[in-house]
Amino acid sequence: MKQSSQQSQGLLLFKLTEKQTFALGTLKVREIIPYQHLTILPHSHRAVVGSTPFRGKTIPIIDMAAAVGYRAIQKEEIKSCFIIVTDCQRQLVGFLVRKIDRIIECNWRNIHAAPAAVGRSAYVLGVTDYDKKMVQLIDIEMLLSHVFPTSEDHLHANIDAADRAKLREHRILVVDDSSVARRQLSEALDYANIPFEVCSDGSHALEVMIGSSDSDERFDILVSDIEMPGLDGYELTFEVRSNPKIANSYIILHTSLSSEISVDRAHQVGANEALTKFDANELVQGMLRGARHIENGTVTPGVAGY
Repeated sequence: MKQSSQQSQGLLLFKLTEKQTFALGTLKVREIIPYQHLTILPHSHRAVVGSTPFRGKTIPIIDMAAAVGYRAIQKEEIKSCFIIVTDCQRQLVGFLVRKIDRIIECNWRNIHAAPAAVGRSAYVLGVTDYDKKMVQLIDIEMLLSHVFPTSEDHLHANIDAADRAKLREHRILVVDDSSVARRQLSEALDYANIPFEVCSDGSHALEVMIGSSDSDERFDILVSDIEMPGLDGYELTFEVRSNPKIANSYIILHTSLSSEISVDRAHQVGANEALTKFDANELVQGMLRGARHIENGTVTPGVAGY
């Protein structure tokens, strides 16, 4: 039995400027540590202020304010700052911020698209309100793509003609609120010459899937991000599995989250797989597994298709 998708996720609130409040979803946060000595990394991105040891590993530290276009943290204030260690897109990265505010519970249905008035909105996924103030959710994928660009090796899948033909027989829908992730998905599938359709939010994706179910062109494979404002990937999966017209779709949750918690929860709500961004070969192989199960009529909600 699938479990309800209704579950709020925490938001870590912090400051990049004196007045504005920003946030990250707590599933991406590994730990928060006080500032500690940094070792300079030669020839690094301008926003990378150094590296530091963290639990047996050396991780890069990014001045988040500088990375998104605000005033860089100065030497005289750096010792009072904090480092947010994130586990995202297969890498541990520390973000230097001016102040940690608090952690709050937040239903992601209450996060909305950023208004035009929000400056530097390229790095803002959405906004919500807390204590009568606007909170801006940082697009961590956009930020990381500018500091550490994804190599072409991870964007281009190796696929033979037979597998390509198999995937071309199935309609594929990809869903992601991040423009960076949508570009990566488009690059990977266009390079492999695999047709697909794309949505930028879960609510629209659900409408599209239901609308296609009354025709002979229903979607067989759904690839969705997890963390999305409005209807997130968990809730989208739950809604798909709860609708008899589209419940037999093969669902891959494709996420920047690296934790086992996200994988377990993906299976609980009925997803077949949870893959960490971004590796085009892994994604295409997941789609091929889905195609085989669709053809054999063996899609089982919450069970990986290996």
